[in-house]
Amino acid sequence: MEADDNTAIGRAPENRRQASVKLIWIAMWMLYLGSPVSDLADGGHGLLATVLGWAGLAAYVVLYLGLVFRRTNAEEQPPWVYGVLGLLGVLALVLGLTLGSAFLVLFVYLSVCCGAVLPGRQARWAIPLVTGVLALCAWPHGVDGITLVSLLVPCMLGGFAMTGVRQLVRTTRELREARETIAQLAATEERLRLARDLHDLLGHSLSLITLKSELAGRMLPGRPGDAAAQVADIEQVSRQALVDVREAVSGYRRANLADELIAARGALRTAGIRADLPAEVTAALTPEAEGALAWALREAVTNVVRHSGARRCAVTVGEGGGTVCLTVSDNGRGPTGTGRGNGLTGLEERLLLAGGRLETEGGRGFTLRAFVPAGYAAAHDPGAAGGGPVDGARGTGRAAGAGG
Repeated sequence: MEADDNTAIGRAPENRRQASVKLIWIAMWMLYLGSPVSDLADGGHGLLATVLGWAGLAAYVVLYLGLVFRRTNAEEQPPWVYGVLGLLGVLALVLGLTLGSAFLVLFVYLSVCCGAVLPGRQARWAIPLVTGVLALCAWPHGVDGITLVSLLVPCMLGGFAMTGVRQLVRTTRELREARETIAQLAATEERLRLARDLHDLLGHSLSLITLKSELAGRMLPGRPGDAAAQVADIEQVSRQALVDVREAVSGYRRANLADELIAARGALRTAGIRADLPAEVTAALTPEAEGALAWALREAVTNVVRHSGARRCAVTVGEGGGTVCLTVSDNGRGPTGTGRGNGLTGLEERLLLAGGRLETEGGRGFTLRAFVPAGYAAAHDPGAAGGGPVDGARGTGRAAGAGG
């Protein structure tokens, strides 16, 4: 993510300083009211007209500043906003007709106000309407063509310019919200990655530590040498688990099939399960595809050791039809439920990210098949649109606790 966005565009003032700056930017355009102010100050009107003129002009300025200050950034406007706009229109009309052409500039401010606070569709007809009323009010005063054009053009262009500013504010707000959403999604994805990695790493390692501890306990009375060897293995597994967790947290962990086959053979042997595993994998695998299958092997063997009660486990890796398939089957109890546990759910997510899929089959024993596309890295980007699992059905999973 980029650095924090400190721009004030699209945000309501959050403190007194920001409110003051915004008010100054709005109020500076009041300098163009010099013409009506000079007209009233020259004393060309009677006392009552002058007093009412000053009162009307002051009310107009206060209403204008308050409306633009408070409602420019608003997505929806309450009914009172339309009432204030109507009052501004009445003041501009009355002052323009009764006190002379100097007050016709108030229609320009009214047009700008309509562009600033009204939704786009309403502003598109309100601004030409205000401009038309300005032209009509100029006719009784006999305003010359140059002066009339100098009023009509700012009235029309100023109003539509403010609609552009309003659209800019809305776009900036939407972009800011989109950035916040992306940041939240990135944080959620990182939490899911850590959850998957830690579950797979610790589930396998702790299962192996438990088995070796039980085995060492049975050996201890009569075979202390063998028990010491098991304790040494426990220490080695614990140290490796610590390294793996650190790598997972740092984002550098990438499993490979060769190491996982060796670890699976050792875990199955320790659990007293006959292992039928290939000596090596000859299928052409990219690092991404191999990592996904390695995690699948680790999760499947962990489930066999912890849940199946099996006496035999077979692992095969085959390639065909543009996919590479890892199959892990055992002759244990098979699934005892219909849901998938955390381990299988996380494994399915990994495979989906690799453009693959997961199939499980119960009954007499349990079979897990993990598919990834061959040539994955060259043909698929996990973040690209259109990536998805390869075609095929998914089977039912082991019991809800099978994944740990």
